Amino acid sequence: MYMGKNNKNIEFDRIGVAGCGRMGAPMAQNLINAGFNVAGLDILEDRFFGKLAPIMTDAITFASGCRVVISVVRDKLQTEELLFSEQAIIRREPCSIHTIVICSTLSPRYLLGLRNRLPKSITLVDAPMSGASIAAEEGRLSFMLGGEKDVLNRLNPLFSAMGKYIHHVGPFSSGMTAKVLNNFCAATSIASTRIVLDWALELGIDRSALLAILNDSSGQNWVSSNFEELEFARDGYDPNNTIGIVAKDLLSLFENISREELEGLPNALLDEINNMRPMK
Repeated sequence: MYMGKNNKNIEFDRIGVAGCGRMGAPMAQNLINAGFNVAGLDILEDRFFGKLAPIMTDAITFASGCRVVISVVRDKLQTEELLFSEQAIIRREPCSIHTIVICSTLSPRYLLGLRNRLPKSITLVDAPMSGASIAAEEGRLSFMLGGEKDVLNRLNPLFSAMGKYIHHVGPFSSGMTAKVLNNFCAATSIASTRIVLDWALELGIDRSALLAILNDSSGQNWVSSNFEELEFARDGYDPNNTIGIVAKDLLSLFENISREELEGLPNALLDEINNMRPMK
């Protein structure tokens, strides 16, 4: 049993991390580093996970052995597969799961519907995170939490092992709402920074010099200040890379916004992201 901060007992015998990709794998590793017993679940074979291979398991073992599950799968489709169809972890017998923590970025509307489809014995918490894979590796993710305070306080040792900034936004789904709003700002930073860097090339301004100026001036934003560290900063759009995830996250917000509000900038931003090409 892991002893959390201030020697408080945490009843989590084993923590499950579903979706051990660019974000989930370092999150699982940081939980291990903090002393938690972790099991991993992914659609890829164990050989793809290097030193995490020994903790990877199958859906039956995962569901029967984990009381708390952290879901870091890509999107709504993979969430459906994890919970109900392919892996179907909540339909396995026996199932030990009593808490599911959604760290994926999903539509708040979908998330509210999801809670009504789960057994009443399972507590659902929204805990989307921000910070890109470098922050996941360094254990300094920013979590946006939605749920009951006592539940979130009980889970806090997990968030503290994986992140640096823990924000309790409010009741269930409010963390996810804050995340998709945050991601709109992030998407505007990505698009605007890439646009002006391309313009700089056309206008004869050194890109490195412009990034330095942005960092010290009113044009500063998260992407420009971390451009050399972000693994996706120079990528073009691909459905399976981070730029593709940014587009997916925008749609997760747009599902909750009226058609009138989507006219103009929101849809233009989505078009810009979808048409983004690798930097020269």
